Amino acid sequence: MARPKKCRRICGRAPYSCFKPNGVPTTELPQIELLAEELEALRLADFEGLSQQEGADQMMISRQTFGNIVKQARFKVTSCLVQGKALMLQTENKE
Repeated sequence: MARPKKCRRICGRAPYSCFKPNGVPTTELPQIELLAEELEALRLADFEGLSQQEGADQMMISRQTFGNIVKQARFKVTSCLVQGKALMLQTENKE
């Protein structure tokens, strides 16, 4: 049985629900969903410039988990930028 998912502290939400290439309808693009916890980890690590330990403490998770979330989020964002996909931001908690 999998270990239960620990509750993560998320301090804000994105002002928009989608980022995509100009001139292409969203319905014609492959879509990648960025979870709220992934956006929060990117905000803490890249926008706020916190270390992995500081970011993990803010989200109330382990440093290793924080690092894994940041790595996954960066891959999703980079994939959208390089391959021209739509980045869909999770706007509600899906648990």
